[in-house]
Amino acid sequence: MSGAIVIAASSSWARALIKISPYTFSAIGIAVAIGVSVLGAACVIFCEAVAIYGVIVAIILQTKLESVPSSQIYEPESLRAGYAIFASGIIVGFANLVCGLCVGIIGSSCALSDAQNSSLFVKILVIEIFGSALGLFGVIVGIIMSAQATWPSKV
Repeated sequence: MSGAIVIAASSSWARALIKISPYTFSAIGIAVAIGVSVLGAACVIFCEAVAIYGVIVAIILQTKLESVPSSQIYEPESLRAGYAIFASGIIVGFANLVCGLCVGIIGSSCALSDAQNSSLFVKILVIEIFGSALGLFGVIVGIIMSAQATWPSKV
């Protein structure tokens, strides 16, 4: 009886998330990784690496997908793998979006400052490199998160 009370007390969102296929979450995570990364790269010319980071992580996440029998698709291990791929894609996509915005703003400032005083170019370029490291940090965290995506073994 206590198990029925716990299920009845859980929110409808929790029940809905458990009923969505982990492959759906995985596909959304992969799409966000590449799509939002490309959106971040659209902010300025210097951000082509941001789009490449998104493509690389999308390929890595795609290789993490494994076929699971339909009887095991809603097992906790399958759900965890789907959520891990989803979270990895979200992290990489939005880290690259923020990176693109950061580098775009700094690149614009660099162009304006260089037009006024050319000796500032190298100093601002160093700051821009620090801003572009945000995307690389997102990729590293995304790869670490994707390591949690282990699907159940086939029986």
